[in-house]
Amino acid sequence: MGKWVADQVLDGALAVLSGATRMIAVGGQPASFQAAWDGRLAEVPMTALDFATLAGDASGRKVEVAGKTGVPVTAAGAADHVALVNLDAAQLLYVTTCPSQQLAAGGTVDFDGWSVEIGAPL
Repeated sequence: MGKWVADQVLDGALAVLSGATRMIAVGGQPASFQAAWDGRLAEVPMTALDFATLAGDASGRKVEVAGKTGVPVTAAGAADHVALVNLDAAQLLYVTTCPSQQLAAGGTVDFDGWSVEIGAPL
């Protein structure tokens, strides 16, 4: 017997990510919203226009997260993770790795575009 899921089920989970209000660079994987917020090295506001929900590359669905350039660095450190947070709800929504980069306070950093994919059931 086969397995199947409606696109709107997967899109519902991805819609939560599209509710992120900030994308932040952090050093190390934060375990909570507070850890991510307190450890942020750079941050940029996000809106619904920064997210696009599409068919997945392999299967299922994905949300593409827009890249951002010239993001102000607020604290020095080695950024090796990127987090999406909802500042209004104090929620840590998603954390991913990025190539480690030493950031200097007062400088800028660029966030490449990236995506989160939820595969169809096997």
